[in-house]
Amino acid sequence: MLPRSNQLESGILDDATPDTEQSIKLLTLSEDHACSYLPNHKANSVFLDHETPPSWQQYSQLTRIGFRRSGDHFYRPHCKQCDACLSCRVKSDEIDLTSKRFKRILNRNKHLTFTLVKSQFSEEHYALYEKYINTRHADGDMFPPSQEQYQNFLVYSASYSYFLEIRDNGVLIACCVSDALDDGLSAIYTYFDPELEKSSLGTLAVLLLCKMAREMNLPYVYLGYWIKNSQKMHYKVQFQPLEIFNGDNWQSLPAQV
Repeated sequence: MLPRSNQLESGILDDATPDTEQSIKLLTLSEDHACSYLPNHKANSVFLDHETPPSWQQYSQLTRIGFRRSGDHFYRPHCKQCDACLSCRVKSDEIDLTSKRFKRILNRNKHLTFTLVKSQFSEEHYALYEKYINTRHADGDMFPPSQEQYQNFLVYSASYSYFLEIRDNGVLIACCVSDALDDGLSAIYTYFDPELEKSSLGTLAVLLLCKMAREMNLPYVYLGYWIKNSQKMHYKVQFQPLEIFNGDNWQSLPAQV
């Protein structure tokens, strides 16, 4: 049984009306920088010029060839000597939400409520994000957190950007920042109360996105990048069937890799 929803907007794509198409300009950094995922690796990316943001259709198309969004930054890894970052997506219409592990997580959290709301800043959300970063990622690129960093990273005013709020008796305990695309939902970032780690709220958020995608007849939930040799990314293989983009086509990624 899935947690109940106060506001499951099966018509959220109605707000993502076609924008005026325009030519987009791709740029890259002149110098590489340290990779956030693999030690002793250098990274670079190709990204869209901020002066030519993509329309909703262009963004959807870019996602299908490996691009991601972070704030108003649309990018794809473009490293000279490494191609380890592979876009991945769950086939939301085929994932088994009744599997033993998923059913246990859903039953454990069936008292929670979830709501889709428009992306906007609030002190409540920032307080949860700050607690999450300070506790779980004090050694990462996003530490120390700040309101400016949070807004630049996760608050985006586009019509297709949403917060999936998960609450316990009205108290915000998790949020999955998500975008609605023409063929799926894209999970941008999830933050949650680190004191509730046993509730598996990060996994729960993906399961809820899969359920929503099904109800909107969207075949995919995009989960960002999967990196074989990064332990941080290994959790994504539990969501089967999972596909990765190899640079030319999408192909299946088995659970045992």
